[in-house]
Amino acid sequence: MGMNYGDYQLGIYMNGARGVLPDLPMDSAAMEELAKSRMDPRILGYVAGGAGNEYTQRANVAAFERLGIMPRMLVGAAQRSMGIDLFGHALPSPLFFAPVGVLGAVADDGDLATAASSAELGIPMVASTLSQAPLEQVRTAAGETPGFFQLYPPADRELAESLVHRAEAAGYSGIVITLDTWVNGWRPRDLSAAYLPMLTGQCLANYLSDDRFRKLLAEQGSIDPAAAVMLWASLFGNPTMTWEDLAWFRSLTSLPIVLKGICSPEDTRRALDGGMDGIYCSNHGGRQANGGIPAIDCLPGVVEAAGGAPVLFDSGVRSGVDALRALALGATAVGIGRPYVYGLAAGGQAGITHVMRSLLAEADLTMAVNGYPDLDSLRGSLHRL
Repeated sequence: MGMNYGDYQLGIYMNGARGVLPDLPMDSAAMEELAKSRMDPRILGYVAGGAGNEYTQRANVAAFERLGIMPRMLVGAAQRSMGIDLFGHALPSPLFFAPVGVLGAVADDGDLATAASSAELGIPMVASTLSQAPLEQVRTAAGETPGFFQLYPPADRELAESLVHRAEAAGYSGIVITLDTWVNGWRPRDLSAAYLPMLTGQCLANYLSDDRFRKLLAEQGSIDPAAAVMLWASLFGNPTMTWEDLAWFRSLTSLPIVLKGICSPEDTRRALDGGMDGIYCSNHGGRQANGGIPAIDCLPGVVEAAGGAPVLFDSGVRSGVDALRALALGATAVGIGRPYVYGLAAGGQAGITHVMRSLLAEADLTMAVNGYPDLDSLRGSLHRL
């Protein structure tokens, strides 16, 4: 890769001149179709599906199309800088791997393959609590690239503490606490297949490798796989969490803590007042609640309320242009979710890397053609269509 991410296309065209075509699709819709043809239907439903009739999921995607970037000419954008600073880490691009809890169900090595792409590309991974490989292995596989650990706060405080301390010891650079999944949303695709991967014992490595979880399992008197799954199910979500719990989470670690699932300016202010270090604006890609607001429409209010604190964003991002739109609205970094999962399903680690390089190339070339040499210059460039 040259100085600009857009150079990825040069190699593709040069190969074409020698009669070699890309072996993976070049746009996200085609990649999704290829992935769907290769995925177990139940897992496909789990990855592709959302809440209710999936209106919010579709609205997340459609809302981006109402945001246009004003082209500016003759500004000397031959070199573009897409670098950002996130919690003191100088990162080469504003993209990150959003946490996905079923990478290990899509492919046995899904978590480690994503971490390997993270190492290769310098793109941080937010590693899910629900993982087929323990968080320590995932962190090691990501090499020198900083990573973050996503925590589903369990009902047992000692288990939460254990997971946070393990993440800190493993070398993660921050904790991302997901707030909108203490109960599963109404997801007709998963219900029709009567399928939750975790109930078949998949993606539970972080629990099965945890001393606190194993102690609770032993206290139950049975350590067989079915007992472990039932214990997990009883502990997975914490329905009693309130703003008062933030002080306790803050006391567990000196790492930056980011709250995921925040869409409201008021919640943004409360999170930062409660000692949190950043905000993750997301509606879980429309998976958890239908009848919501497109996440991208919530982003400007969250950014304003955050007053300069880092704001991560995901939900509905399907292209490099979508990432630019979120950055233009003030996001510090943009999470990619389903697109890289489809890359994994279609082509393993090479598929993940291809998806991310394609997104970066599209974003970079769009900045070039429209005359934006860096991310700061994008601010204020959007027009509502």
